[in-house]
Amino acid sequence: MSKTLPLHADTVGSYLRTAALKQARADFAAGKISRDALTQIEDQEIAKLVQDQLDAGIQVITDGEFRRSWWHIDFLENLNGIEGFIPEQAYAFKNTEVRKYNTRCCGKVSWNENHPFIQHYQSLAKIVGNRGIVKYTIPSPNQLMYPFIWDTGVYASKQAFAEDVRQTYKDAIRAFYNAGCRYLQIDDVYWGTLCNNYGKADFDFEGSKKIALENIQAILADKPADMTITTHVCRGNYKSSYLLSGAYDPVAPELFGQTAYDGYFLEYDTDRAGGFEPLKYFNDNPHKGRIVLGLITSKFPELEDKAAVKARIAEAAKIVPLEQLALSPQCGFASTEEGNIMTEAQQWAKVKLVEEIAAEVWGED
Repeated sequence: MSKTLPLHADTVGSYLRTAALKQARADFAAGKISRDALTQIEDQEIAKLVQDQLDAGIQVITDGEFRRSWWHIDFLENLNGIEGFIPEQAYAFKNTEVRKYNTRCCGKVSWNENHPFIQHYQSLAKIVGNRGIVKYTIPSPNQLMYPFIWDTGVYASKQAFAEDVRQTYKDAIRAFYNAGCRYLQIDDVYWGTLCNNYGKADFDFEGSKKIALENIQAILADKPADMTITTHVCRGNYKSSYLLSGAYDPVAPELFGQTAYDGYFLEYDTDRAGGFEPLKYFNDNPHKGRIVLGLITSKFPELEDKAAVKARIAEAAKIVPLEQLALSPQCGFASTEEGNIMTEAQQWAKVKLVEEIAAEVWGED
């Protein structure tokens, strides 16, 4: 029997890297083991992770982003026309020193037919088999819209750059679909950047919001009917720290009302994300999906109070019908290989809490 995705209990995607995986990646970087040896260890650790997810009761299975160093850069720098580089300044996370690395445009942007993420998806699907629902995560095309990425002299305008990026993502979605992927999540910090910069005189808020909306509308226009594509809107996640603040209000009419995502994974674990009122625009969207409330934090190990979480779900249900709501952690547990500050046991306790609360609120999916 088919199930509506996102499920009422879902996760964002990344998990804490295991000790064996961290050692293997360090050994590969030092030239001590081959790429094939690293891949074999990644396969082994992902197989263990899949079982851990099943044991936690979660039905939507990811590879934890175990083959990546960053949630976004590994995908982006494997596109044609995008390269990784070491910038002078790192992301300015709150009270945390961030590893310096980013991407920039170095040529005409297009889909790489040999992109490694397609094989990574297929490897995960083979490991999972029929034991769960496979979800794969990639960064949004909006992650390339920052000036330091696109304004490198290759393109005459941001619009021209965006048009090539849109085609690249259309080709990427088709490649994942042809590889068997039916549940794809597009992670997007750019909407959080817009919320963070709303009202600042030196930021082109309206122009940036317009191109962000057009990017998403374009890449979803030809989405296969039997493919679920969701988004996760983030405000930064690095070693339990954050990058951005700001409620959803300034972008809600466009994001919730005018994009055709099947689900919206939203941070709601702190007051930095504001309240539920902006979700009213979701009700006006003709393309109905689900709002996934990120009420369980992935940043800190302390478990949330069940009654308090249920009360917040009930509060959100005054705006969006309960059946169209779901629950997840507010972000992944390791958006980069460094991971958030908690143990694997504490991580799985969080995942189990999501599943338990969802079952009590909505019943089993």
